[in-house]
Amino acid sequence: MSILKGVGVALITPFNEDLSVDFDSLTKLVEYNIENGINYLVVLGTTAEAATLSTEEKKQVVDHIIKVNGKRLPLVLGIGGNNTLEVKKQIEETDLSAFEAVLSVSPYYNKPNQEGLYQHYKALASTGKNIIIYNVPSRTGQNLEADTTIRLAKEFPNLFLIKEAAPNILQYFDILRKKPEGFSLVSGDDEYTLPVTLAGGDGVISVIGQAYPKEFTTMVQLAFEGKVQEAYAIHNKLVEMIRLIFAEGNPCGVKAVLVEKGIIKNYLRLPLVPASEGLYEKIKAEMVNI
Repeated sequence: MSILKGVGVALITPFNEDLSVDFDSLTKLVEYNIENGINYLVVLGTTAEAATLSTEEKKQVVDHIIKVNGKRLPLVLGIGGNNTLEVKKQIEETDLSAFEAVLSVSPYYNKPNQEGLYQHYKALASTGKNIIIYNVPSRTGQNLEADTTIRLAKEFPNLFLIKEAAPNILQYFDILRKKPEGFSLVSGDDEYTLPVTLAGGDGVISVIGQAYPKEFTTMVQLAFEGKVQEAYAIHNKLVEMIRLIFAEGNPCGVKAVLVEKGIIKNYLRLPLVPASEGLYEKIKAEMVNI
């Protein structure tokens, strides 16, 4: 599965003023990322405001991205939730022929213990599909600890990769140090992308990458080549923007950047709202700096 290496982007869902899906802008976004070197696309991840999309809208978004992509880049599909049996059923019943893997966020709100998290991913592994574990404690309320990740990686080969977004970077390093051969880690935190890649990670599934695809893919490629100073020059240029886009939650920040780049319109679905005027002005100013 080394095909999922480098920079994958968790695509946003653009909306029109009436909050219908803006497919024209979605086309522009996909083309912009392909033209600027992104390595793979993640469809209907949490950044896509997938929780606010109807079943029919999700199908339309998936079909549209498959069509626009035209098999140019590998695709990953987000299917996750806190009802294990329902997530398992969705994975089993979804046509995954166009996708390399399913990205499945760990159960949120329920706050299962480590054994519960293990059993959740064991159930998903039983589908036989390629599954990417997604650990994001700031969103889910519970951390999938490194030892649990390693346990899963050793027992289920189709749990082949983790998108790790724990707030403690030492957890990333523990997984990289202990993981079995054939298991990979990508950063789920844009700011940690460079140090994690230099430590042996396979890159990132990124939010900011879809707004600065050329810069972010260049940074990660330089890291793979061991060109540390050159890579950090790009990291240092982007780090303030990375912090800004998450200041009021995701994806309002990256949508503000994409609006200023003329790719999408500035609409989100409740309960999310666009970036505040103050944050928007800071983002515009930082875009000038970049």
